[in-house]
Amino acid sequence: MLKEVCILHQESEIQHANIILVGMMGTGKTTVGTLLAEQLSYPLVDMDTIIAEREGISVQEIFRTKGEAYFRDLESRVLDEMLQSTGQVISTGGGCVLRELNRAIMLDKGLVVALTADVDHIVGRVAGDNNRPLLAGDTRERVQTIMKERKDAYRFAHVTVDTSLLTPEEVVSHVLARYRV
Repeated sequence: MLKEVCILHQESEIQHANIILVGMMGTGKTTVGTLLAEQLSYPLVDMDTIIAEREGISVQEIFRTKGEAYFRDLESRVLDEMLQSTGQVISTGGGCVLRELNRAIMLDKGLVVALTADVDHIVGRVAGDNNRPLLAGDTRERVQTIMKERKDAYRFAHVTVDTSLLTPEEVVSHVLARYRV
């Protein structure tokens, strides 16, 4: 018997203005977001990319030179700004959910989809990626620590999809089945 890979947290008949992807790094937000945007003919808004472009340096460099608190402030401002528009797929950074205000605005402005995966799949997807400042050091240990710290952080989402054993296309199908346009 296959494990249920998609959990619907709240049933709603409202039309969702945006699809907002949340989840740990390595769960597939960028890949799934790209496919969703293509299928819906929506723009893809990758928040980390926007932040890096505005600051003129990489997210990793922002963390190193200005600190995580500075980055989280930028992230909150960009999220609020991006959610003033509709008809888009937004790929958030993994820690965007850490602030209650961010969670509230996401729930108000779109279908929030939490992508999850098990430790082995996340480590396999992010191993060797030097552009992830929170993974400095032992990748497996860091992923396990972050997962433990954030174990409840993504529960607010309307829908949760475990991407561990699904192709990106299958994840997109699960999301689109719950998105009402």
